[in-house]
Amino acid sequence: MKKSLIPAFLLLGLAGPAHAQEYPTRPMRLIVATVPGGGTDAIARILGGKLSALLGQQFVIDNRGGAGGIIGTEIVARAPADGYTLLMGFIASLAMNPALVRTPYDTLKDFSPVSLVADAQYIMTVHPSVPPRTVKDFVSYAKSNPGRINYASAGNGTPVHLAAELFKSVAGVNLVHVPYKGGGPAAAAVLRGEAQLIFGSVTATMPQIKAGKLIALGVTGPKRLPSAPQYATIAELGYPGFEVTSWYGVLAPARTPAGVITKLNAAVINALKAPEVREQMARQGLEPIGSTPAEFAAHLKREVARWARVVKEAGIKAD
Repeated sequence: MKKSLIPAFLLLGLAGPAHAQEYPTRPMRLIVATVPGGGTDAIARILGGKLSALLGQQFVIDNRGGAGGIIGTEIVARAPADGYTLLMGFIASLAMNPALVRTPYDTLKDFSPVSLVADAQYIMTVHPSVPPRTVKDFVSYAKSNPGRINYASAGNGTPVHLAAELFKSVAGVNLVHVPYKGGGPAAAAVLRGEAQLIFGSVTATMPQIKAGKLIALGVTGPKRLPSAPQYATIAELGYPGFEVTSWYGVLAPARTPAGVITKLNAAVINALKAPEVREQMARQGLEPIGSTPAEFAAHLKREVARWARVVKEAGIKAD
């Protein structure tokens, strides 16, 4: 019998494309690094259902909340790089937490980005007792009353907290941070007038704005909300350095085969084109995005650097 003259490393290389063509052959796990019921969980369930239909395998949503998303995120970083354990990642665990604490994973080294999925804007809102009705007037008012305006957040180091810190830096104002144990209590504090300002989620604040219980000054994203185009972005109102969205994306462990990433990316993009997926996300205040793996990788690099800078300049320390 003749021995094969094909080097072993070439045979291993040929196994990659074949694996990608057959993939997936068993149920897949989509880790959500939060408890059930939040925005990340909602996105995972919307997307997971469609991906199951497109790829022909069940997507099991596995909630692994704790430590601000660090626990679930680490599980994926340490999982086998075979494409069967994925992460529904979000801004806090991937870009903000690493700026605050030493995480057991490196966002830029321990994952293979698949695609951005969606993002959600915040609305800068104030209690009706606060006189200004525009962002520029609010900035003038804050500069005339340094340290006398409280802003509420869902806790130290949360996206709402860091969004306000970025605004303070860009606008050059002195606002006082009052952290609460969650977004609900923070919003309630502003409704009571205990705090005067919050960067609230669209779904939570819009009913209060329509009822006249909160006043909207502007939105935090790069463009106006399709559902509320009457509110200008804070950037277009004169603060071009300010842009914050709560973004979500799918990631696999580092060194997942390129063919698997390509197949997953195509499935995510196709899922995001589905009218029923877009409608469900819109009801959650989310805007579908979709990206190439390279675009998502570049986005992660920018976001990690940006929030590290914000945290350092503001002198924010983890609780």
